[in-house]
Amino acid sequence: MRVAVIDYGMGNVFNVERALQAIGCYVTITNDPVEIEASDAILLPGVGAFPQAMQALNETGLVPLLTRMAVEKPFLGICLGMQLLFESSTEGMPTTGLGLIEGRVERMQAKRLPHVGWNSILRDEDVYFVHSYHVVTSEANIVASADYMGERVPAIVQKGLVTGMQFHPEKSGTFGLSLLKEWKEAVEREAATGN
Repeated sequence: MRVAVIDYGMGNVFNVERALQAIGCYVTITNDPVEIEASDAILLPGVGAFPQAMQALNETGLVPLLTRMAVEKPFLGICLGMQLLFESSTEGMPTTGLGLIEGRVERMQAKRLPHVGWNSILRDEDVYFVHSYHVVTSEANIVASADYMGERVPAIVQKGLVTGMQFHPEKSGTFGLSLLKEWKEAVEREAATGN
């Protein structure tokens, strides 16, 4: 399976590349529209702040292509990359996102931020989080969540072909790799069966 990891200067692309290679993916780190269109799936990483990330994405000229690709092929956003999938964010200054999933990104209310470290999600397995903002979206879009100091944090979201992981699966050990593998297998099923 060929995965295009979007290179826009705001992601930890090499750790993501290694994790994808470990589960048998062929990875291209790219901002070339031809390579993105030729891929089987797209991964949008992200580290940093929402406004700067959207500015960097806009400067690549890829936003219209990514918006179109998100309804044509599987699309995964990781950490800040997940937040960019949504309509807007209040981080720093109000900023419009990709709008691939309805909802917005808001600062968490927990007394101690950022939310850094291991926290359990599905099957009581732990994954690694680093963030101070979380998504506010419809329950229908939330696949799994974590609890941080009594605050619910959507950890995995999905709508159509678009999936987001708020945590870093590439830094979450065997369980993180297993979640990426589940995503890969779903992509391969989609390619084979069309559903």
